[in-house]
Amino acid sequence: MATENIIMAMVKAGGDRQECHEQIRVLSQEAGNVVKREGKDNDLVERIRRTNYFKPIHQILDTLLDASTFIGRAPKQVDQFLDKEADPHIAKYTEKMKALGTSDLNL
Repeated sequence: MATENIIMAMVKAGGDRQECHEQIRVLSQEAGNVVKREGKDNDLVERIRRTNYFKPIHQILDTLLDASTFIGRAPKQVDQFLDKEADPHIAKYTEKMKALGTSDLNL
């Protein structure tokens, strides 16, 4: 998903979609080899930062890669799950937790 954002930003900045896709593909394969063969962390983003081809979007790369833009409704879904599923079960044990000297779960 993040690479699609990068490609779209490059096209908006005047880049060719096919060329950009190829650049990402090559850098992704290189980064994948580092992970698979050397057991190191995925360094795709660092490779993109070092590649002159992506210079037109270097200044907005952090914004394009902001994780909060990729999680959609997940926070709301977790809250709903806790409210509907987990909290009612936890409530059943409130008295037992108080008897043990705690009234809250430390998760």
